[in-house]
Amino acid sequence: MKLSAIKSQIPNTLTLLNLMLGSAAIIHLMTGEPVLAAILIAVAAVCDFLDGFAARLLNVKSEMGKELDSLADVVSFGVAPAIFLFTAIKNNPDPGIFEGMLNSLAYAALLIGAFSGFRLAKFNLDKRQTDSFLGLPTPANAIFIISVSLIGTAALATNSGFIYQVSSNIWFQLLIIPISCWLLISEIPLFALKFNKGFGFTANRPRYIFLIISLLNILLFGWAGLPLVIIIYIAISLTIKR
Repeated sequence: MKLSAIKSQIPNTLTLLNLMLGSAAIIHLMTGEPVLAAILIAVAAVCDFLDGFAARLLNVKSEMGKELDSLADVVSFGVAPAIFLFTAIKNNPDPGIFEGMLNSLAYAALLIGAFSGFRLAKFNLDKRQTDSFLGLPTPANAIFIISVSLIGTAALATNSGFIYQVSSNIWFQLLIIPISCWLLISEIPLFALKFNKGFGFTANRPRYIFLIISLLNILLFGWAGLPLVIIIYIAISLTIKR
């Protein structure tokens, strides 16, 4: 096999690894290992970043790689977070007025996987989203949903902290579904984390502000601050003049 042919398959190999990790995460989630499943999704996100980076570095970007990347993302950042939320809703010990209904209501969480697929198909066809995004990217949406689901589960054991209390609230968990689906396919402009024209502060002001605030947030709240990172990302994006 020619060296050029091998180089062209490096990004696709990383994409397939992303897909396999997402699939493995779903398996571990369904067998009662949510923390391991979340770790696998985190590694899948790293692979998702590296496949694009490798394609640009090796100059082997292709339409096949673009489509394959979206197919992998549907599983890792669409179906997997949907099942995380499905499990959190179904197992919520305080259903309130939804007593006896959670087994059925939990299936609404699968809409997140469907809308993630819609968003990724739209992204592939939308020529406006080369340097920024319209609507919430699926990895960011996945981070929010998976972290909320894990925090809500931790709340059942610790029963402490405002973030934990909110994350375990059945109303909040159900409200995530329509908001998440809308954000995925909305026309809200959001900045990309790729640095523009080097690493100068002026050209990348929103990125540096986001990274600094997010770091402080994580230092202050620990892993419970992960959902706030996505909220910070959206808030900073809305302040950018276009």
